[in-house]
Amino acid sequence: MTDDLKQLEQDADGLTIYEYIVNHVEDVEESLPELAEFMKRADLTGQFLASTARFLAAVNRSKFDKYLSAFIEGALERDRERKYIGSLLEAIWGPDYREKSDELCQTDNNFRRIYKRIFPTGI
Repeated sequence: MTDDLKQLEQDADGLTIYEYIVNHVEDVEESLPELAEFMKRADLTGQFLASTARFLAAVNRSKFDKYLSAFIEGALERDRERKYIGSLLEAIWGPDYREKSDELCQTDNNFRRIYKRIFPTGI
């Protein structure tokens, strides 16, 4: 583990980890699994987990796709008040997510979980 990662493991709320990912996005890919675990422990509200998922998807969805799930799942676990996970719907699944919601609910567990929490009675 690098010195940077050792320091990030001690992050108190997830903000420092988020800033590290943003500032090192070109060379952080290899460390994303560890950083996701650190952030899951630190981010008690899901704010930075959701922000990281949105950021990585916006920067390069295809490159970071395999890492998004860890951040999305963490946001789902932490964001009990649904303050942050709703923003993931459009940011991750596109502006037409509502038109594709039936298909996405069947094929993507994270989408289904968020969708059910944001729209408990459907649209």
